[in-house]
Amino acid sequence: MSFKYTGPTKLCINNEWVDAASGKKFKTINPANNEVIAEIAEGDKADVDKAVKAARVAFQKWRNVNPSERARVLLKLAELFEQRKDEYCAIEVADNGKPIGHAVIDHYLVLECLRYYAGWATKIEGKTIPVDGDQFALTTHEPIGVVGAIIPWNFPALMWTWKVAPAVAAGCTIVMKPAEQTPLSALWLQQLIIEAGLPAGVLNTITGYGPTAGAAISNHMDIDKVAFTGSGEIGRIVLEAAAKSNLKSVTLELGGKSPLIICEDADVAKAAQLAEFGLFFNQGQCCCASSRIFCHEKIYDAFVKAVSDRAKARKVGDPTDKSTDQGAQVDAEQFNKIMHYIQSGKESGAKLCAGGERVGDKGFFIQPTVFADVKDNMKIAQEEIFGPVMSVLKFNNYEEVVQRANNTVYGLAAGVLTNNLTLALQLAQSLRAGTVWVNCWDSFHAAVPFGGFKQSGIGRELGSYALSNFTQVKAINIALPKWTAPIEIQGKL
Repeated sequence: MSFKYTGPTKLCINNEWVDAASGKKFKTINPANNEVIAEIAEGDKADVDKAVKAARVAFQKWRNVNPSERARVLLKLAELFEQRKDEYCAIEVADNGKPIGHAVIDHYLVLECLRYYAGWATKIEGKTIPVDGDQFALTTHEPIGVVGAIIPWNFPALMWTWKVAPAVAAGCTIVMKPAEQTPLSALWLQQLIIEAGLPAGVLNTITGYGPTAGAAISNHMDIDKVAFTGSGEIGRIVLEAAAKSNLKSVTLELGGKSPLIICEDADVAKAAQLAEFGLFFNQGQCCCASSRIFCHEKIYDAFVKAVSDRAKARKVGDPTDKSTDQGAQVDAEQFNKIMHYIQSGKESGAKLCAGGERVGDKGFFIQPTVFADVKDNMKIAQEEIFGPVMSVLKFNNYEEVVQRANNTVYGLAAGVLTNNLTLALQLAQSLRAGTVWVNCWDSFHAAVPFGGFKQSGIGRELGSYALSNFTQVKAINIALPKWTAPIEIQGKL
């Protein structure tokens, strides 16, 4: 599991690699073995200020660059990213702890997103609007300006792409702050996009901590928009800072406690397979994980046994091994938080059917854990765990289960497993969530919007909807003189 990183470790401002103004550095750790991978420049407010100035200057030119050129840069980046797949996967596995197979999935999704938004660069259009009187009205969709992007550690490269690709396509410039737990892929991608031909100042990367570098972005008076993905707790801080500073636009993709409703006609084996993937993928570190499984009482016992057996059979360990199903949690803080929730589940009376313990004595590995007989008011059923802990709840009435599924502050995703199309549509329309998956889970496509209801966020990412995050609409009204036919034409009419 040892890994040698040879990529950039400094901040990138105006396409130049520089030390932090303070000279400080921080360590990034391999969560599978606790080894230090590299020491990274620790940026803060002074560095963010420099990056914003560079982005502001670059915006004056980049906003007017031919759309086809913006598309070319994204396509070239995709080409380079595809060529260096193995290098990317090795970095992500070491810095994040996810299995190599999951990094390969991320690689595919990043490529899809880059190419999708390269196509959009030449298709951001306005409208002409018929109005009364002698006027001509039209709208243009213009780049919003300098964007501050703050991304999480669970899907580092993918979240980078969800912000950078539409922003670049729209003609914005960016100051990027990756999570301090996983800074390497963002630095590596910064190097790659410079190689792809992105002009100086269009993308600047400031590695550092949330309370310093992240806060400087949220509070900055010359940033026009913040795009944030992370916890609800930090999302509130970002939103408040934006309001108190310059009322910058904000989009938030936050947490979830997503319900999966397994109906009585579902195939038990397929249901267990889907629930396993929906919850345990990426070590359970997914904002849309199917962490509340509502199973109909007619198949409840069979499902609990099937999903518990699958959890026990999962291979936990070395993320570089292609046969590994589950890698390490991202760091000690996250590991301890998850173990606390597992203890809470045990103490609250839920039935532990699988897992519940640490794996090994080195690294942050946790057994895939399944709790049955979970009640709606239990802590493990109410709060986002962000780890490999599944809660299975029983139901017998569909109207009731919709109310229970919706009884949460979150509304990011939900799922329905049934062969009854009418029932599937009725449940999908009743669930208060930004995404509803029917007979699937974690089905992501670059063209399909993703975002949450309630406290799961503001705005949408992916698809054409994401472009509204990085553009603003300008209405133009042109007064026209009343048309009079020339004399030579009048005489012939």
